[in-house]
Amino acid sequence: MVPPAKKFINNPNDVVTEFIEGLVETYPGLQYLDGLPEIKVVLRADVSAANYDKVAVISGGGSGHEPAQAGYVGEGMLTAAICGDVFASPTVDSILARIRAVTGPKGCLLVVTNYTGDRLNFGLAAEQAKTEGFDIETVIVGDDCALPPPRGVAGRRGLAGTVLVHKVAGAAAAAGLSLAEVAAEAKHASEMVGTMGVALSVCALPGQVTSDRLGPEKMELGLGVHGEPGAAVVDIQPVEVVVSHVLQQILSPETNYVPITRGNSVVLMINGLGGTPLMELMIAAGKAVPKLQLEYGLAVDRVYTGSFMTSLDMAGFSISIMKADQSILERLDAPTNAPSWPVGTDGSRPPAKIPVPLPFRSTKNEESRYRPQELSQQGRILEAAIEAAATVVINLKDSLNEWDGKVGDGDCGSTMCRGATAILEDMKKYYPLNDAAETVSEIGSSIRRVMGGTSGIIYNLLCKAAYAELKANSQSETTSKHWSEALKSSISAVSKYGGATAGYRTMLDALIPASKVLEEKLSVGEDPIAAFVLSAEAATAGAESTIHMKAQAGRSSYVSAEIFASIPDPGAMAAAAWYSAAARAVKEQRQRF
Repeated sequence: MVPPAKKFINNPNDVVTEFIEGLVETYPGLQYLDGLPEIKVVLRADVSAANYDKVAVISGGGSGHEPAQAGYVGEGMLTAAICGDVFASPTVDSILARIRAVTGPKGCLLVVTNYTGDRLNFGLAAEQAKTEGFDIETVIVGDDCALPPPRGVAGRRGLAGTVLVHKVAGAAAAAGLSLAEVAAEAKHASEMVGTMGVALSVCALPGQVTSDRLGPEKMELGLGVHGEPGAAVVDIQPVEVVVSHVLQQILSPETNYVPITRGNSVVLMINGLGGTPLMELMIAAGKAVPKLQLEYGLAVDRVYTGSFMTSLDMAGFSISIMKADQSILERLDAPTNAPSWPVGTDGSRPPAKIPVPLPFRSTKNEESRYRPQELSQQGRILEAAIEAAATVVINLKDSLNEWDGKVGDGDCGSTMCRGATAILEDMKKYYPLNDAAETVSEIGSSIRRVMGGTSGIIYNLLCKAAYAELKANSQSETTSKHWSEALKSSISAVSKYGGATAGYRTMLDALIPASKVLEEKLSVGEDPIAAFVLSAEAATAGAESTIHMKAQAGRSSYVSAEIFASIPDPGAMAAAAWYSAAARAVKEQRQRF
């Protein structure tokens, strides 16, 4: 067996928490909310919602991109940043905690990188915050220029250009502008920047085996920052040739991703992806500046070279080019003490952590929060189904990671396993198994607490929609038709917020066929257990059919069709597995009664 990549870490599951602890010890102007490990929020030590009289600028995303985004927390840049697990978007609860901690009467701007999980989690948190009275605006940054349009519902990825947007927004907020004005400047900046990355190696996730996707003489063009495959694999070229290709791609008049023409002023950012020496980054910068000046007729007004948004230890770099008017230059030049811009720090050292503004777990009546002492027949069946579904997901962890490593970032199995493990642990104490609707709600709470990324928010949406449907039709016993309607509502919710539907190569390609078969069989009077089993067969067939589909949503949509032509969608396979396991468990339980 190939050992995991060598890292200077302790437990791979603790890397983000320990990174935050080290960060605030290093920079006394930063604090974190006392909610680790679930709530991983870094914020300015001199700001609280009670006394902050400027617009709060908040960003965040999956960890592994350090110094982004926590390293840009400081006066003149971000007010706070949320750290998800490695390459996984932060949870809704964490984002809400951050909004509550720093947002004053002037409101809050969320700067969000354009990834499905980030859009969903930040979007749901923003909607919840608005119901609590907060004034919220959101700017989505998608500066990727590697892949030609269209990109389905996924759109352009958010890359290192996001850091420049942070600086513009933070400076505008520090100048005392209104929320609408800060949001307008951030949006304008996001539309002026384009980025493309290249790499010589694949990054190694903590505790996992490094992919050998690239050979010794190959390099990858147009890859993202999560280890997902790029637009093309080519022979290694001299850096001057690579820089020429990247500049041509960003400034291409055919795609017109950035409105830059001859005679414009621009800002150049050469960004290391984590494993590239500064010497090599400076060489790239030295080649890029004269090419922009002589070949494209551009005035290069600012150059930033360093590691601003990395991909763990990936050997590679990205180039960002931003069209710069006088207003943008003034924002970029404005003072900031964000540690990774970089600047020095001084002043007194406040406490390293402060309390989370609101309890992490929602308050409920005490009786409904705990497992009943005696289970009804329905409760025993539900318990068996949940246990079987969670167990099969845990057992599939390595297979799901292997599939996902070929078409995405390689963490689908790990993410799903965290959720399944939490479900099994919480079921022992918290799930009111005699009440189907409340149990589904508690499953959603377990998932929301530990599962970041797109999978976490999608399953949270599934549970919320199912809970609402079951609650609306609550009787002494939940019927098979109630479950069928709950599944149908869950699918509709995921499709509405995530943008995917049948044929998009997602988990819905397993659940939609299952729902249709279940509804059809029940409508003609089929035995409910038989209908459930037949719908599980449809789920499996649907998941397996994703091998032949072109991805149109999620991270796989950035991957060429040739790469995943023989690989099923990991999310669909996971959904089919837990659905089928639940069907088998229900059938076995009914045979006992």
